[in-house]
Amino acid sequence: MSIKEIAKRANVSPATVSRVLNNPDYNCSSPEVRERIRKAAMELNYVPNEAARRLKQGKNEKTEKTYYINVLITRTDGANVDPFFDALLRVIETEIRRSNCILSNIWYRSIFSDDKRCARESIKTIVEQMQQEAVQKADGLIVIGKCNKEALLEMKQHYHSVVCVNRNATSGITDEVVCDGRKIAQMAVEYLIGLGHQKIGYVGACGTNARYQGYLQTLREHDIEVEPEFIMKTRQTEVEGFKMMERLLESEERPTAIYCANDISAVGMLKCMANNKKCGYTPSIIGNDDIEAAQDTKPMLTTVRLPRDEMGKFAMYLLLDHLRGGHRSAVKMELEGQLLIRNSCIRVNDSSWSDYCI
Repeated sequence: MSIKEIAKRANVSPATVSRVLNNPDYNCSSPEVRERIRKAAMELNYVPNEAARRLKQGKNEKTEKTYYINVLITRTDGANVDPFFDALLRVIETEIRRSNCILSNIWYRSIFSDDKRCARESIKTIVEQMQQEAVQKADGLIVIGKCNKEALLEMKQHYHSVVCVNRNATSGITDEVVCDGRKIAQMAVEYLIGLGHQKIGYVGACGTNARYQGYLQTLREHDIEVEPEFIMKTRQTEVEGFKMMERLLESEERPTAIYCANDISAVGMLKCMANNKKCGYTPSIIGNDDIEAAQDTKPMLTTVRLPRDEMGKFAMYLLLDHLRGGHRSAVKMELEGQLLIRNSCIRVNDSSWSDYCI
């Protein structure tokens, strides 16, 4: 399968296709273009000629084992990919190539992050269909995002090694690299409380979600009443963040501060504020992830940074160590978040700024 055929299907130049497929660090003009190229490559069963590349690098194919790696992203079916997971995928792509392995397939399957859907449908059949679609039988699988336990057990039947990398801990049945979502939420909400806020809203997934539970726990530890009307359960996208702010603008009771379970939701809220500058409502907003867009908002978004690069590198390290016979029992690596104080949070009674403009 040639680069030209992929370029034609993706409606881009062959040079752009070559840069994106051969250099994960390449800064493409937009995530949409990168995604079109990836999708076209997968549809056409394109596999990079790693053997030729490795020969150029002086690698000995007879003495060095080449591993084929698949990647599964569970939070989306391909459209509206969470920027954090898209950036994490690029890190993992880079690590796969640096480790002289071959990225065989990238799948987007949101069903695996939904326990209710997994209970209704045949997970075994879905996983087997994925294997039939695969260009090459792979040695290892990296799962990005939340994944149903039964689905993980089924996937383990098809791979020598499986590693999960996510914002929260998973099931403990595979190697995993995580950031504790509860601790991350606590860090964000503690910061808002330190600024004097008592009416603190939440935007994101609810239920057993670790960040939601961390939000609730922190309020209770400070004897702050949980206001149900300030809890906005939603899918964590920019569009949904925009809609949630629209809902708040129509409400009589509003929080003075809002914790968004991810940055892209917070960006959506800020964009809504930019469209409604005359409303006089300027809540403090904090997110978590530290995606690129968080630095392009005005005010710049205060957030809890997740160590994305380290997560991707450790995921690849665990995968290869297991494949090479290093460790046998499941390993959990937990990394810490970091509070990045920018400009989107102010003290509760401070009205020194009100210029929301992205």
